[in-house]
Parts: sequence; C-alpha cells; structure tokens
Amino acid sequence: MAHDGNRADLVVVGAGVAGLTAAIHAAELGLSVIVVTKGSRRTPGSDTSTRYAQGGIAVVDPTDPADSVDAHLADTVAAGAGHTDPLAARSILADGPDAVAALISWGARFDAHADGTLLRTREGGHSVRRIIHAGGDATGAEVERALWEALRPHMVTGRVGVRAETMVIAIATDSEGRAVGVTARDGTGRAVTTHAPSVLLATGGIGQIYAATTNPEGSMGDGVALALRAGAAVADLEFVQFHPTMLYTAGARGRRTLISEAVRGEGARLVDAAGVSITAGVHPLGDLAPRDVVAHAVHSAMVASARSCMYLDARDVPDVAQRFPTVTAGVRAIGLDPRTDLIPIVPGAHYLCGGVVTGERGDTTVDGLFAAGEVARTGLHGANRLASNSLLEGLVMGRRVAQAAADRAGVPTAPVDVEMLTRAVRCDRTVLQDAMSAGAGVTRDAAGLSAVADLVAGAPVRPLRSFADVADAAATMVAGAVVAAALHRDESRGCHRRADRPLADPVSRLDWARIGDPGAVTPGIDGMRWAAATPIESPVVA
Repeated sequence: MAHDGNRADLVVVGAGVAGLTAAIHAAELGLSVIVVTKGSRRTPGSDTSTRYAQGGIAVVDPTDPADSVDAHLADTVAAGAGHTDPLAARSILADGPDAVAALISWGARFDAHADGTLLRTREGGHSVRRIIHAGGDATGAEVERALWEALRPHMVTGRVGVRAETMVIAIATDSEGRAVGVTARDGTGRAVTTHAPSVLLATGGIGQIYAATTNPEGSMGDGVALALRAGAAVADLEFVQFHPTMLYTAGARGRRTLISEAVRGEGARLVDAAGVSITAGVHPLGDLAPRDVVAHAVHSAMVASARSCMYLDARDVPDVAQRFPTVTAGVRAIGLDPRTDLIPIVPGAHYLCGGVVTGERGDTTVDGLFAAGEVARTGLHGANRLASNSLLEGLVMGRRVAQAAADRAGVPTAPVDVEMLTRAVRCDRTVLQDAMSAGAGVTRDAAGLSAVADLVAGAPVRPLRSFADVADAAATMVAGAVVAAALHRDESRGCHRRADRPLADPVSRLDWARIGDPGAVTPGIDGMRWAAATPIESPVVA
C-alpha cells in the first residue's frame, strides 16, 4: 500500500546504503515507506558517507578456495582488538554474498575481468583479496546510484515517499516509551510528525564533530543524539576510527579527500619526508596493518619529527591515475600528481565503530526503533573496524530491518503529542571541533578528555533556529558522550589510545561504555539521564 503522507509502515531516517537498502526491500515486501533525508531535493543522496566511500565492499567469494566466512571473521576479529562480538559478526559476514547479489540485481555495476568475474583488491587487515569495487575507487558513488535507481519505481507507485531537505528532530514515543514515528522540520521551519510502527535510524557517523574528517558535512551525530533522547542504549562511542591516509592541506577543515586504503593494497608505501618507511617493524602486515595500528604509527611519526604530515608514495603503483581516478583528482586539486609526487597525508576522523546498540535485526532497546549502518553498534566492528566491512554491514542490516518492519506492519500507533526542540545546549561548532581534535583524537588522555567534557558541561542553552543549530546541539550532546565513554575506558584498545593508559586490560568488557542499559556497567549515565543533562525547552507543537 502507499503511504498517506503522515503515516507509513516504516520511516527511514537517512539516505545512505543502510537506509535505502531497507526502504527498497521493505517496498518489495509490500510495505509503505517514508525516507527522510537532509540531502537536497535535486540530488538527495549526494552528501552521504556512502557516496564518498572509495575502497569497496569486503565480501567472500564462495567460489574462491583461498577465502571463507571463517577467514573473513578471523580478520574482522583480529582488527577488532578483542572487542568484536563473534556471533553477530559471523552472522553479518555470512549474509554478505546474498546482500551483494541483491545489490547487483538492483543494477549495481562492479569492476570485473573480461570473463565477468568481479575484480577484488586487498586492504589493511585482510589476509586475502576479497574487496569488490566500482569505478576503481568510486564504489560508494556506484552503490548510491544503484540504490536510488532501484528506489525510483517504488516512488512512482507511491509506495515510497522521500522528504528531502528535512531534518528529524525527535523520535515520537507513546506513553509506554515505544517509538511510533518521527517529528521533522522542513526547510521552512514547519514541524511535521509522521507515524509508523517502525522507525529506522540510518543517519551515518559523527566525523564532523572533529575539525578534519573524511565525512560529509551532515555527519554531526544527530542519529546518536536522537537515540539518546529517546532513551536507547548506546555503546562503544570511544572507538572513533581515524583513517591513516586523509589528504593533508594546511589550514583546511571540514571534509577532506580520503586516500583509499586500496592504494596501499596495490603497493603504495607510507613514508616520512626522507622516504623511510614509518610502519616497518610496527606490525607484521606493515602498511596493511589494521587501521588503528597504521593511524597511530602515522601520528607517532608526526609527533616525533614535529612535522604536520607524513607521506604516501604511490609512484610505483601501476596505472595509479587510471586505477584510482577519485584519489588522483583530489591530489591534483592541491597541485600534486600521485604518479610523480609524494602525497601528503594525516590521520582523519573517519568512522564510529560504536553507536546505538542493536540486536541481530537492527532492533534497539526502544521498542519500534531500529538502527543500521554507521549509527548502529551491531558488534561487528569491535574496537576497530576492518576496512570495507561497513558497506557490507549496511546492506545486510538494511535488509534485516525491512524484514523486521514487515513483521510489525500491523502494530497500531496511536497519535501522540510531539514536542519540538526550540532550545538546547549548543557549543560553537568550530570551538567544539577544535576541542575534540585536540582532546579526543588519535591519542587522548584524561586531561584532554576532561577539557572537552568541561567545555560541553559549560555550554549555554541557545535557540535552535536552523538546521545548523539543531546539528550543533546534536554534536554537542554526542561529543559529551564520546568523551565520557573515553574517560571511563582507562585502557588502550583498538582505535581508543590513551597515552596515560597505554596498556590494554586483559579482558575487554563489551559493556564498559554502554550508555542507556540499566543492566550494564556504565560510566555513571544512562540514555534518559544523559539526554536530560543537555536541557531543552520544547513546547508542544499544535
């Protein structure tokens, strides 16, 4: 059936791989769907993290005797630094081939040999070449294109509606605390409530709470903030992955060009200004060690040499400009050429390994609320995400959420009075980004983390007049939660590196930094009390 404008079987918040996969599959199952996205009406998927993903999708080739789900799981667990949930991870990885087959059936075109078999590359932490890619290093753009093309027929029939240039500002909950829809603000400032028995958060990551990131402008952590205010459990926020090779440009801030790990998979080397390897002796896999190891090596080399960047030497990569056109264009934009020049790189905020705690079908601790993609914490990534597992997770979990929504399609949702945020604690964006980069970066300690915590605690309550204001309020809340979790985890593990706690605890407790679950060990805060710590003034919208 078609949605009726303010009611649907499933509301999807976000338009990246997880959200669109869920919307398409739900429509195929006969559900009515509304997709809410901050993206533009003309190109609603152009500013998602999916769109900018370069490397590819890590997925086992069932015909390859050198690879298996067991091997992929072993690599994933190794990268996760003892914090991965192996049962959840195995389940997701095992469903990968079917999820990718569905994507291909929807029209996605991946790079292939002349005989039609898919080309595969290798990235950090992988023991074999299992990563499929498109357009050389434009995999995300092809995935996004294919998903929108597959969605359009359902938009024409009215089964799927898309609300672009619209920002969700609250999860609507009933008197029992169940999610029954969302309240969103459109470009005119008008509040619209949409009712649905199932709500999916697929909002991406939090990279823009840092001064420099590979993430698009919209990645301000609003999905995590929405979940916290709805009372959902959140875990592992301290595990923010920094990509070791973000293109360095002096003085630049915001989104910067990513230099795909696949460039190293094809032979590029990480070196200092003298051309000396900076990962030799650091890890058996050298430049293809897990990302947390390589990012820390790059950061340490920068500190030791007092230099503002290190370098990637791709001059010996065969046909580098043809194999990596996106990377080449980014490098040429700063006046260099990867065929002849060293590429200046620094670690950059890249991926949130934790997020909203979910079960195997994307269900959260709030009935009716689901999460998938980077905003979710499924247990797959542990303390450090294995390269190219993220697009795979989005495909698999998007399909699972659609199935779960189909099971809930008949659940009644009574109308509720929904409050619209008009004021909230909000730091100045630049001040917050600089503080997070200084105090909660690749390496952090109690003093730096406490400084960010003090900044957030002292932030004033300010009006929310625009999308940017709402995003800044979300970023402020999420930054506070990240530093609280990072302060509580007084060890170094994966991409959480404490200079004042350099050793790992012998046992990684999966619930150490779990926020919102009263049965778990917490840093002294739960979902509802954490939301209340960032006060809001929210009159009922008529």
